[in-house]
Order: sequence, then structure tokens, then C-alpha cells
Amino acid sequence: MGLSTHVLDTMHGSPAAGMQVALYTTEGQQATLVKRFTLNADGRNPDGPLYDNDSLQVGTYRLVFDVAAYFKGCGVSLPEPNFLNHVSLDFGVAHTDQHYHVPLLVSPWSYSTYRGS
Repeated sequence: MGLSTHVLDTMHGSPAAGMQVALYTTEGQQATLVKRFTLNADGRNPDGPLYDNDSLQVGTYRLVFDVAAYFKGCGVSLPEPNFLNHVSLDFGVAHTDQHYHVPLLVSPWSYSTYRGS
């Protein structure tokens, strides 16, 4: 339970192992860094959930995914400037007794997200 994320590289059909991610809490335009981490071989935070149910608070959050650096690291030739650099997802948590899973499906040219389970 709590808050988790998972990234799938839709260009290569695999988890986005090695992608850098940052988690922030937000209040209006103010963002406060909570943690930075590198996705493991499964495209997930190697330390497990970003927050467990006891730590997760009602409020707004931001996940920032370093998409361009990830694809460049995979050897993908990207134009300068590249189409996607960082993908920033702002979302709200209203019920701390529920699991909030924020997956990202991404290529160098598109992305999709949803509230997962």
C-alpha cells in the first residue's frame, strides 16, 4: 500500500532500468524534494514503495522522470533539443488508506500514465 511507481520503456518493450526519478511534495508552485532514486531492473524504486500507508499524507505530489538522459543512455539518437526531456507528473492523494500507484509508459516521443493498483 502507500505510493509506488513503475516505468515501462515502450520503445524497447522493457522496464526503464536505470532511469533517474525525483519525488517532490508540492504546495501551490512550491516543490520540496523528498528523494531521488534510480529505477531497478524491473523499472521500480529499488527500496520498494515511495511511501507506506503510515507515511503517506493527504496532499499533492510530483514525480519527475529523466526521460531524455535515459534514452540517450540506451543509445537512442535524439534530436537537439529532444522532444521530451523530463516528464513531470503532478497528482493528488486524497485517501491515505488506499494504494496510489503511478505508472509511466514512455518513449522518446510520447508518454501515458494512469492511477494503477
